[in-house]
Amino acid sequence: MQGVLVLNAGSSSLKFALFPLDGTLADKPVLSGQVEGIGTEPVLHARDADGTRYHEDVALADGGDQSAQHRASLAHLFDWLARHNPQLDIVAAGHRVVHGGEIFSAPTRIDAEVLDRLATFVPLAPLHQPHNLRAIRSLAELMPSVPQVACFDTAFHRSQPRLAQLFALPRALTDEGIKRYGFHGQSYEYVSRQLPGLIGERANGAVVIAHLGNGSSMCALRDGRSVASSMGFTAVDGLMMGTRTGSLDPGVLLYLMEQKGMDLESLTALLYKQSGLLGVSGISQDMRELLESDVPAAREAVDLYCYRAAREIGSLAAAAGGLDALVFTGGIGEHAAPVRERICLLSAWLGIELDAAANADSALRLSAAGSRVAVLAVPTNEEWMIAHHTVALLSG
Repeated sequence: MQGVLVLNAGSSSLKFALFPLDGTLADKPVLSGQVEGIGTEPVLHARDADGTRYHEDVALADGGDQSAQHRASLAHLFDWLARHNPQLDIVAAGHRVVHGGEIFSAPTRIDAEVLDRLATFVPLAPLHQPHNLRAIRSLAELMPSVPQVACFDTAFHRSQPRLAQLFALPRALTDEGIKRYGFHGQSYEYVSRQLPGLIGERANGAVVIAHLGNGSSMCALRDGRSVASSMGFTAVDGLMMGTRTGSLDPGVLLYLMEQKGMDLESLTALLYKQSGLLGVSGISQDMRELLESDVPAAREAVDLYCYRAAREIGSLAAAAGGLDALVFTGGIGEHAAPVRERICLLSAWLGIELDAAANADSALRLSAAGSRVAVLAVPTNEEWMIAHHTVALLSG
């Protein structure tokens, strides 16, 4: 079996999906999962197309730096895939790479020069980019004949007008690359491709897609192209998230540095790991747990999440010149009916009328018959999008 391997590498995890390639790319992976706990006690979790689940401890040699641990985890993954598919022939690999800067606005075949350029973007995405690149280097060592393609979270947003990308900073800093980039591009592209078949001509109008999950963002589209996004220079901007603050008055950081003596490391932990739903609730970053809780702080965390989301919809509707459709996707967007309901109620002034029964059932079409704005919940598939781009680029 020929297959396309999709990898999404984090600091302590390696997510994967294997898509069969028999003339055309399959819609669903034959195997998917992740190696988690890299650096401590890694375990491989996976499931096949029939839903059968697999769990296996990953045997790694003691010691070694993080690069060695990632390489060993990837080697174990290849061995596991070969054991489950003895005839497997991996013909290409596609990688999620968070940052492509202003240089890479489309999927790109990776070579040494491209890899060197991507390394220059590490300061722009220090929590993601190093791990994305580590997986690329490891795969090149283990399977040097397999072509690799980088698909960028930022690429979909390069269609935004210049004004949507600018901060009000001195021009010299802007010219150095400090501007709004936007992220979750694979998700937005996949969902936007589904919309013409679901809402017809409205898909070419003013659309806001809400990618809501542990990492949350929104994107405004016009004619199917990104015109504005909630995330900016980094993936901590915009909406409140599982553990990330979202938009924050920069004066707060200056205050914490001056009055609380917080340094770069402690501020980074605060912004990325200790805030959001977890910080406000004091309980959990898991929306499901918070919705089930009767603790006032949990309810307030959910209320704040929905309030911030509704505010962002209004902002993005202004950027798009109206609102013809609101589309929910991501783990929370696809499954948390109470969150969708609260956001839509707060956004009713835009012409949104929700069908309560359809929303409770997490149906595809959520808007009431008389709603001026179409409301949908569309499952995203970032892995397929990466596999599609990989096959298209290498066969083109």
